Amino acid sequence: MRIIDILRIKGGSVVTVPPDMPVEGLVSELARHRIGAAVVSRDGVVVEGIVSERDVVRALAERGPAVLSEPLSAIQTTQVRTVSPEAQLEDVARLMTERRFRHVPVVVNGRLSGVVSIGDVVKNRIDELETERSTLADYITGDRT
Repeated sequence: MRIIDILRIKGGSVVTVPPDMPVEGLVSELARHRIGAAVVSRDGVVVEGIVSERDVVRALAERGPAVLSEPLSAIQTTQVRTVSPEAQLEDVARLMTERRFRHVPVVVNGRLSGVVSIGDVVKNRIDELETERSTLADYITGDRT
């Protein structure tokens, strides 16, 4: 399965935030959208960074509550790994596991077109396993309709 197949199911909607937004604003956005990360972008098209709940927690632990008034540019990850829609889901899962991140922006010709989360990867794998289990059970019981 490819990343484009995941985006067809979940859609290409992406929450973006500007780099000058205060960290406190990010916290509100993450809660409002019930997500764990947002892409940092001035125009909603070019990926300038990514910032997650984990980034906020680490910054709070290092610098205390004053970090909430700092701009996102102070805590964002700027070396963002992106993938294309044609990337194989298995390769992206491996990348996420090895690099220990949970969200990957999907980019086409330099333009943001979606985000895939580890939750999307796990959901897809569970669906695949359920289909396999059901097919095997039908085969074993002779119910091959």
